[in-house]
Amino acid sequence: MLGPTHTPSTPRLVKHPIVRRYARWRATAMKVAVLLVNGYFLLGMGDCNGGGSSSIHESIPAGPTLSALTLSAGLLNPSFDPDVTSYDTMFIGETSVTVTPTATDAGTTITVNSTPVTSGNASGAINLPSGNTTITLILTANGVSNTYTITAHRLAQQAYGKASNTGSDDRFGWSVALDGDTLAVGAITEESNATGINGNQADNSAGNAGAVYVFTRSGTTWTQQAYLKASNTGSNDLFGFSVALHGDTLAVGAYFEDSNATGINGNQADNSAGEAGAVYVFTRSGTTWTQQAYLKASNTGADDWFGWSVALDGDTLAVGAVNEDSNATGINGNQADNSAGNSGAVYVFTRSGGTWTQQAYVKASNTGSGDLFGTSVALDGDTLAVGAQFEDSNATGINGNQADNSAGEAGAVYVFTRSGTTWTQQAYVKASNTGSGDLFGTSVALDGDTLAVVALEEDSNATGINGNQADNSAGEAGAVYVFTRSGTTWSQQAYVKASNTEAGDGFGQSVALSGDTLAVVANNEASNATGINGNQADNSAGNSGAMYVFARSGTTWTQQAYVKASNTESGDAFGFSVALDGNTLAVGAQFESSNATGINGNQADNSANNAGAVYVYQ
Repeated sequence: MLGPTHTPSTPRLVKHPIVRRYARWRATAMKVAVLLVNGYFLLGMGDCNGGGSSSIHESIPAGPTLSALTLSAGLLNPSFDPDVTSYDTMFIGETSVTVTPTATDAGTTITVNSTPVTSGNASGAINLPSGNTTITLILTANGVSNTYTITAHRLAQQAYGKASNTGSDDRFGWSVALDGDTLAVGAITEESNATGINGNQADNSAGNAGAVYVFTRSGTTWTQQAYLKASNTGSNDLFGFSVALHGDTLAVGAYFEDSNATGINGNQADNSAGEAGAVYVFTRSGTTWTQQAYLKASNTGADDWFGWSVALDGDTLAVGAVNEDSNATGINGNQADNSAGNSGAVYVFTRSGGTWTQQAYVKASNTGSGDLFGTSVALDGDTLAVGAQFEDSNATGINGNQADNSAGEAGAVYVFTRSGTTWTQQAYVKASNTGSGDLFGTSVALDGDTLAVVALEEDSNATGINGNQADNSAGEAGAVYVFTRSGTTWSQQAYVKASNTEAGDGFGQSVALSGDTLAVVANNEASNATGINGNQADNSAGNSGAMYVFARSGTTWTQQAYVKASNTESGDAFGFSVALDGNTLAVGAQFESSNATGINGNQADNSANNAGAVYVYQ
């Protein structure tokens, strides 16, 4: 785990920016009427407003089918079903794959990409260039054919991104957020005194002010679209410490910002509340970004660190203030009694039109001094997850006893749900193997009814999925816990470890979740491998960092890829931040040292120490 040298005056806490994918599914309701007429089916289809057309189809025999279909790498999506003939794969980290089809009926002939394959046997190796490859299986029996297709996706590095004004110690890649073809990257110690959008990058008179860079993708090509600064840029504000992106809206936290303003768009000029923190909301019209709002807590206080974490979904924004001090519990309690130092709070804001207002002030159900509620936040629709990595109870599982604080800094996560405008706590979540100092809740990710929680300093030496939690001989190796919700009830689905668990690797430094894909980074992992699925065993590149990609089929998670930078080097901290949306991944390496600028520059000249970089994979 990286120590207190992360930022000036930063304690031993480590920031784990929350990056979320916000999936939106739109379905068209269909009316289907089936009428049996003289042995035929009459099928009418149209939208819910009427219309559509109908035709008469004579029933025809079904073609030959498969009883099984497996791959040598990757997982079918959806899971195999004889009646489903079109599949995608979840990330494949290999450069080739074999397919094993098994026919339902004897005598069925099978070809895979036009090459005959015997039922139940593997095909020859099918080369996988980066991106998508279509694999076509044709089954023939009794003169009738049936076709199955697999669109196989091989994970590969798409871009190596640097700032437009790369500078030593800027820490570009401290935070990342990704939505579709837009990527936001925070560089918390960037030093220009510019304000607003696309200002002067050259005057570095505002040390550690921070900046955010926005990149967009066209096809497979990334370019920088905007260089963002605060409207009140100040030295040591650490603008970009946290970032969250949804569509054309970007939220940026600056937890060391000093103004004593409260609420929305208050006075930025009176810096009498040192390190109170602020959040800035930007919106995009076409290709142009503008600042929409300057957000402060309703109870701004010095050293509250408002903006330590942010999460954004549509018109709802959650902001964590880990050092907020009130002893309130639950929703909208008394903010004025600051007798629970560093207990932490989360503030929920909503937008109507272009106007933001605070909707809720959220505290834990068992507020305690030093718990750091708000360490991490994740938001999806009407569900909010909040991590408190220093919470002390020795409870395990869901809704256990919060009162026995004998497991110091074990950590906890709280799940809240909204009905109308009212938030309530739905669950109090602990690890299945709660242990002192595990820091459960360091990072959280949420997608629908799935929640991923990091315990950064969990100590077991297990590897893979659901291994032995009891042997704590790999101190601070880290673990991730996956929970799922049925109705209103949460349960643990998986206990996830690296494929090469080692003490001090920090597996779970940050985590991202999108559908059935989970990305976990370990910025202290030490192998000298490069690229995808390289050699994990040579640990000669200390703290170089790695990313692990997992996929779920049904309820079962498996590791799909082990990912390293294209220019792995000791101390780069590849995997300090991660973002995932669909089949695109972005990984920050805040200590990478090349002096390149822009996209896919020269990685070899390491004359810009700790400048930072971001790597994009698809």
